[in-house]
Amino acid sequence: MEQQEYATGAARTAGGTSDGCTGGAGRGTTAAVVVVRGSGPGPRVAPGSLIVPGTGADAPQDAAPVRDSGSPSVAGLSPDPGLLRLARWFAEAEPGTADDLCAASLGLYPARHFGAPAGPVGGPATAAPAAVDPAAAAPPAAEVSWWHGPTAHIPAPLRAREPRPAGGPRRARRDAAALPVVLSGAKPGKPGRHRKPERSRGAGTVPQDRSAATTAAERRIAARLLLAHPLVTASGPHADGFPLIRRHRDWLAERFDTLLGYRLAVGPWHARLHKAGLGPGATRRLEHPATGAPFTPGCYAQLALALALLVDAPERLPLDGLLAAMDAVRPGPGPGSVARPADRAELAMAFAVLADWQVLTGLPAAALADPAAAGPTVLTVDRELARAVPVGPPALADDATDLIRRAAEAEPGTAVRRRLAETPAVLAADLPEDQRAWLRDHGRTGPAALADFLGLEAEQRAEGVALLDPAEELTDLALPGADTAAQAALLLVERLVEEVRPLPGETAGTDVPVPDALIDGVLGDIADEYGLPAGWRRDYLADRTALRRDALDLLHRMGLITPAPRGTRPPGWLLRAPAARYAPAPDLLPAPGTGRHSRPDPDLTIPAPSAPRAGQPV
Repeated sequence: MEQQEYATGAARTAGGTSDGCTGGAGRGTTAAVVVVRGSGPGPRVAPGSLIVPGTGADAPQDAAPVRDSGSPSVAGLSPDPGLLRLARWFAEAEPGTADDLCAASLGLYPARHFGAPAGPVGGPATAAPAAVDPAAAAPPAAEVSWWHGPTAHIPAPLRAREPRPAGGPRRARRDAAALPVVLSGAKPGKPGRHRKPERSRGAGTVPQDRSAATTAAERRIAARLLLAHPLVTASGPHADGFPLIRRHRDWLAERFDTLLGYRLAVGPWHARLHKAGLGPGATRRLEHPATGAPFTPGCYAQLALALALLVDAPERLPLDGLLAAMDAVRPGPGPGSVARPADRAELAMAFAVLADWQVLTGLPAAALADPAAAGPTVLTVDRELARAVPVGPPALADDATDLIRRAAEAEPGTAVRRRLAETPAVLAADLPEDQRAWLRDHGRTGPAALADFLGLEAEQRAEGVALLDPAEELTDLALPGADTAAQAALLLVERLVEEVRPLPGETAGTDVPVPDALIDGVLGDIADEYGLPAGWRRDYLADRTALRRDALDLLHRMGLITPAPRGTRPPGWLLRAPAARYAPAPDLLPAPGTGRHSRPDPDLTIPAPSAPRAGQPV
């Protein structure tokens, strides 16, 4: 049987229209076929029942499962050939390519956005004459560079913040005295979740109908939850948002399809937003749900191998049988080669993620630490969730690179909106010519429609556009953050911008080179100045190499720095224009008489001292 044909009910991922507001979806895009047998929703069956794949009803049977003729039977399990192929690609991939391949084939990455908005364009630096309207005097936001525009300078937190709640959509903490309460069905006296504060109404404005406001708020909560967690279950950590997704599933499915080309599948027990890939260099990776350790290519290979066996597994499955089947079908590093034995740490990472997704339940703590040493254990397999995890088209791709490319294909408007919805900032210089032209022509309407859908705020600059989330909920990474690496990263990027930011009038590109020696020197000064007073982790203070690695990794994943192209000598990093939004406004012309060795002029008024640097004692 051809690999393209064993998918039961192929699901297509298509892009929307160019303006994102009207018309149907799916025109001018390349279809991506989900190659997992029995991917359609089916009824839950009693424990111990066996499933006959390919019947269309997934009815319980007493006989053994029917297997594809091309899939070998191992320990009573029939592996999915497309996922076996994916496991081989993972095993052969480099670390960065494996991360991109995971985003393309699973699409389970969360959205990532900046939080604090910058000040108004033309801000408080210079007072306009009374006869001139300051708003009219200020240049348009789209003509202001991030290098010299308003900043969102936030002092680095030098004490631990209140920990983020573990489950459910977080309620945005807002100052009730400063911001109006929105009509979103929230408890009396409290602001609604995931809502931008509404503008103050004039004296003669008719109040919005409460039912309409409640519906809009629920839809926004559900949309944000799906974008942050593409797989939501009725019994998982985000179960309180699942009823909202089911209630508004038709509207959500239409908007996700039109704006982003994403397919939304909602069943009785789970909701799955089928995200597309982000292309090469997406900086998205799976991590251990408890420790945050990043997945390696071997971990990804073990995950794909387990999924290949679980999509058609019986609901009750012995752990040792699953491990034996994985050993039997594990691909080697090359065609015809012998597979190496499974690494126990890689197995533990894969099983921890499967348990976190609720594909596997009944795993004891010992199995999460070392599945091979867990002893006799019977697992409960949720085939629906196992089939809902893969979204990419491995059967249609020639290799991993081709799959990453195919999964990111879309018409220009859909591709740009995906970047806006999923990444901190979209820079025109990073886009192909057709997408750059779309962003130039729809620089206001395109981001505005998406911002309204997700409750975000658009920040337009000369280099590109960023959609901000002031509530800091729709992001998997926080900057500023409470941990040592995040604090060091914020202080580091602030000082790097001060050192290398182009002067006004200079030709300021998107990226500015930063020598490695400058990074080492600045980070060393920061650690000496803030480390002990701020209570930074002692292992970081003792190992500056680890602090440098993790701080740069966070800045890279947030899109504020990027490695210099290969072949650059000496190798280093490039500071990106959005990094300047986190630095204090530049003081290009210091006031006379305030230098270190100068005597103050009594005829001059001494200006007030500037605000202290992040964490600096007053």
